[in-house]
Amino acid sequence: MNEAGLRATGLVKDYPGDGATTSVLKGVDFSVARGELCAVAGPSGAGKTTLLYLLGGLARPNRGEVWVGGQPIFQLDDNALSALRNRQLGFVFQYHHLLPEFDATDNVALPLRVGGLTASEARRRSRAMLKSIGLGHRLGHRPGELSGGEQQRVAVARALAMGPSVVLADEPTGNLDKANSDAVFALLRQAAHEGGQAVVMVTHNAELARKADRLVRMEDGAIL
Repeated sequence: MNEAGLRATGLVKDYPGDGATTSVLKGVDFSVARGELCAVAGPSGAGKTTLLYLLGGLARPNRGEVWVGGQPIFQLDDNALSALRNRQLGFVFQYHHLLPEFDATDNVALPLRVGGLTASEARRRSRAMLKSIGLGHRLGHRPGELSGGEQQRVAVARALAMGPSVVLADEPTGNLDKANSDAVFALLRQAAHEGGQAVVMVTHNAELARKADRLVRMEDGAIL
């Protein structure tokens, strides 16, 4: 393990309702080291996805702070935070969110283009990454021409394309069979153990959670 790639302290997230406030996160402290794959598990409504969104700067907390590589992200303005997300954070969701009109190569190349690479260099890196995860025969296929497992592997490749220091995965195997779940998990574990990235995986899959380097359980907005 290396130094903490991701650290959060005192995260509180409340949502106003009809005459009452719902507290989703209740002062959560959390950290993941570079080179570590941490699974987060717990019942529905425990606050797992909300925690992931705050860790990734996709939502702002009522209180608390998140550090990515030593940078306190909620002290940044929206433009700077968006730039940090593109450079330092990779996201994988239960639904792959691939662009249907783009083939696999261009879907993975998209964050590279946003990051400033030329189209040719972005496509070159994208093809190399897809080949490295066993999808070299699918470079020109659009999402509708790929199996569910292949689509999710493309989504993982897209999340890793910029070489982020932190990877956040929300139920990345939720729609996959065991073989494809194992393949996606292997990619995330490789990102941590070989790529030195801090990887957080929210999952209901107890078997995969037990295979992580560390398992954190959440309940009622708190870490047990």
